[in-house]
Amino acid sequence: MQIITVASFKGGTAKTSVSLNLGAVLAKVHKKRVLLIDFDAQSNLTTGLGFDPDAYDSMAPVLQGTKQLQEVILETETRNLHLVPADTWLERIEVTEQLAQDRYSHERLKGVLSRADYDFIIIDTPPSLCWLTESAMIASNKCLICATPEFYSVKGLYRLGIFISQISKRHPVEVLGVLLSFWNERGKSNQAFLNVIEETFPQKILKTKIRRDKVVADASIRGKPIVEISRTSRALDDFKKLAREVLRGCKTDLHLKEEASLDTEMVLEEV
Repeated sequence: MQIITVASFKGGTAKTSVSLNLGAVLAKVHKKRVLLIDFDAQSNLTTGLGFDPDAYDSMAPVLQGTKQLQEVILETETRNLHLVPADTWLERIEVTEQLAQDRYSHERLKGVLSRADYDFIIIDTPPSLCWLTESAMIASNKCLICATPEFYSVKGLYRLGIFISQISKRHPVEVLGVLLSFWNERGKSNQAFLNVIEETFPQKILKTKIRRDKVVADASIRGKPIVEISRTSRALDDFKKLAREVLRGCKTDLHLKEEASLDTEMVLEEV
């Protein structure tokens, strides 16, 4: 089982869209059993899959010991893709009585997920170096870092790198790669940003880049992954490439032949 934390140290890096659509492609195209965990109190991943975050329990009661993981997992419209939604209780869960008295509370998520039965678990974290992000990193064996080719996003990578390095001394977590979103192949400052990222995370920049595409917003509004509403789009192509690169990075079999059956399996809605 691969547990991947998707992280950034700045909002607006398409972190949630990456978590959702990477998971959906792994599930639908590559037939992997995938669990998405919305670990951000803003609940964008939850709403992006068409669920009301106020109507369901999040990971909070599981970490507090009052519910089992299976009790909070939701099935999505995409076969093999499941979700643990988020809610506002997540924001300060570490100061609740059950966790505040446990000096090792940030290791609870790792224990919970160790008993899960999935090929991939993908955790969408807040854009900050908080208790939730630390817990996700400790529970993971891989970290996918999201960034955009702009100054504040790239500068935040240095602090995120230190954060991951400190955690990895106690709990092994490997940087799977740095993914650039909102990519413009003709951007004048592209190489300068790539050079800065290379200094912080040597040889970790992914070949795949996520380009701007209105279908991403359209899919979010409909509460569906891109793979469920689009047969051909730049974003779908990019997320397919990302999935293959992630599978290679995780040394997992690709099953690329299954991709040929995508057109006949998906329910199409013209965007």
